[in-house]
Amino acid sequence: MGLVTTKEIFKKAYEGGYAVGAFNVNNMEIIQGIIDASLRANSPVILQVSSGARKYANPIYLRKLVEAAVEYTESVGKDIPIVLHLDHGDSFELCRDCIDSGFTSVMFDGSKLSFEENIRITKQVVDYAHPRGVVVEAELGKLAGIEDDVKVDNEDALFTDPMEAKEFVEKSGCDSLAIAIGTSHGAFKFKGEAKLRFDILEKITNLLPGFPLVLHGASSVPQEFVEMCNKYGGNIPGAKGVPEEMLREAAKYGVCKINIDSDIRLAMTSYVRKCFNETPEVFDPRTYLGKARDAVSDMVEHKIVNVLGCSNKI
Repeated sequence: MGLVTTKEIFKKAYEGGYAVGAFNVNNMEIIQGIIDASLRANSPVILQVSSGARKYANPIYLRKLVEAAVEYTESVGKDIPIVLHLDHGDSFELCRDCIDSGFTSVMFDGSKLSFEENIRITKQVVDYAHPRGVVVEAELGKLAGIEDDVKVDNEDALFTDPMEAKEFVEKSGCDSLAIAIGTSHGAFKFKGEAKLRFDILEKITNLLPGFPLVLHGASSVPQEFVEMCNKYGGNIPGAKGVPEEMLREAAKYGVCKINIDSDIRLAMTSYVRKCFNETPEVFDPRTYLGKARDAVSDMVEHKIVNVLGCSNKI
């Protein structure tokens, strides 16, 4: 099947009341784990690359790894729809570079800009992307937390205004919109009870019927991974994510894409720490990275089947 855009995937997700997972990738093991889970679950998948991942792994290496993932799925006879997506592109130039290098979807994140400037640059990206068959995600509202180069203090976080969301989509021409309803980046999302503003989500859905919405900062921060990390020498007390039942509920209100990054990092780190602690004689990276890859794969399959609801949707 090769790389695809999100257009048809989101249309089916919206009509079916489920979401598709967008998983951040940084290296070979993460990509292998995600793809293996998608193959087992017969699920479409979005592999997304942040600017930090491009700096770490090199854009050429990452693109070739994704191409290898596509070739592998074809070799085993599975038509898994795979999207290659830029996460949190902070400039037109970065979005243009990714479009020119083969990405099928890009996100321009102008959430720190004024409303007017966000629309202006998003439309600039759209005008470049659409003639080249690439779709564009935008963002309105500010999520708290830290992810790579994205950092927003809690007091600066802003919920998305539903009327502004409608105007933004109409003027920018974006294909999907990331909104702020209470999720946040990183592993420390909530102090006390987790709460999402489903009232805002419902208003936006009603104002933009049929339009795909996106949740960033939507890792659930599974406590078994947090406990394992801390048990084997980690120091991440109090980490808390978005309850999985809330994510499943969000898919009923037009959320077609749910971003997951911290859960991948936690799964990998916890199993690497466990391997080092229980088998200190191990120094072969294939051993501890192999266990980490399996942990990512199992976690992603759980998300696909039990949280996102996109298994058997290819």
